[in-house]
Amino acid sequence: MHADLSRFTFRPERHYSAVVAQQGRVQLDADTNEQAAIQLHQARTLAADLIGPHGGPRDAAGFRIEYVGGKHDLDTLHIHGGRYYVDGILCDASRPAPGVPVLDEDDQETPEPLGHWTYWDQPDGFRDPEKPGDRLPSPAQSPFVVYLHVWERSVTAAEDPALREVALGAAMPDTAARVKVVWQVLPLSLAALEIEEPDPSKEVVRAAFAHWAQRRSAPSARLAARSERPDHADEDPCLVKPDARYRGPENQLYRVEVHAGGEAKDATFKWSRENGSVVFPVDELDGTWVQLATLGHDGKLDLDVGDHVEFTDTAHASRLEPLPLLRVEELDLPGRRVRLSAEPAPGVGRLPHLHPFLRRWDHHEGPRRKGRTTALRGGAVPVTEGSGCPWRTASRSTSPRAAATAPATTGSFPPAPPPAASSGPPTRPAARCSRPRPASPATTPRWL
Repeated sequence: MHADLSRFTFRPERHYSAVVAQQGRVQLDADTNEQAAIQLHQARTLAADLIGPHGGPRDAAGFRIEYVGGKHDLDTLHIHGGRYYVDGILCDASRPAPGVPVLDEDDQETPEPLGHWTYWDQPDGFRDPEKPGDRLPSPAQSPFVVYLHVWERSVTAAEDPALREVALGAAMPDTAARVKVVWQVLPLSLAALEIEEPDPSKEVVRAAFAHWAQRRSAPSARLAARSERPDHADEDPCLVKPDARYRGPENQLYRVEVHAGGEAKDATFKWSRENGSVVFPVDELDGTWVQLATLGHDGKLDLDVGDHVEFTDTAHASRLEPLPLLRVEELDLPGRRVRLSAEPAPGVGRLPHLHPFLRRWDHHEGPRRKGRTTALRGGAVPVTEGSGCPWRTASRSTSPRAAATAPATTGSFPPAPPPAASSGPPTRPAARCSRPRPASPATTPRWL
């Protein structure tokens, strides 16, 4: 979750039922967020216990799938509206009610609104017909199942300007972020499920899918982060020495996120002192020059020459695709413009309704010292040690830091999934996978 947070304190294994505010105490974001997390965990656990791994209301169950083959158009799926629960997480496939159009004199009636999404226009899928890997193969050539990928991601005012309180003015930071349930209907070939039978039964497919989903969601790589206590700290505990490299009064939530996945020798990561929350909405892109809505609120949350940034938008954030990390080469402060080391990837940030933005990361190329690499690979830090398992793009670990404490923190990275797949005729719902972790792309599928 890319948001300006102090830390995550919710731990389901502690079995807390509520957060109790005490009089005269300082209130922190972590306490409020933990209360929301406790209630959400209770509600989803109750729903999963009553409904089971998956299910929907009798008269309003969503995600009925129809395969539509086109002679001249691309094949597609019809995703019918309604509600469905996956491990207690509510997924709503209903299309929003359209506005009432102003009729011309010649118009006799308004067209009926669609009651379904298609594979190409599902709200958080962002499938691209120009990409062969996004197309649905012919079921006759490559049979496939369809599964529901469910996860959560944070949304800030950079992606949804309606979240910003306009009365505070553009110079003030935004207030609260939001968490959004993302559902995506995706194909998976029977070959990826390692099914060799030419005409497998539903039970065989369900068992193979459950095994595939379990392998995809189980974490096997872990990251351990620890800060060092300065020498002679006990002699003067009130002095934070420059070697600690942190002298601010506020909490920091360090985020380490896998950028390019794969084996350890190929994988890279990026990190941020601000949990990846420093973003700059983009107004215009002209080659390598990017005009921003703001250059930051202060000297700590601004851009400097040498910073590495990720040029992305809502579509690529939902697809969890790694994009090149670019270096800030030049600043034009009066024009609110920055010149990047290269032009952003084609197809990214060119559509204003997808709300393009820059996300700042805090690593730099520099001289060798403990905890720093001398060279970057594509703007990211190479993984120099690994467990031998594949790394998954966008997996992350967070570590809270404050001036007075330096706790050791261990976080897990889910492994890379098997190759996502091909196609075949969709049928009816069945299977499940383990519950996704917030802001982590764990898969919660069912086969259709």
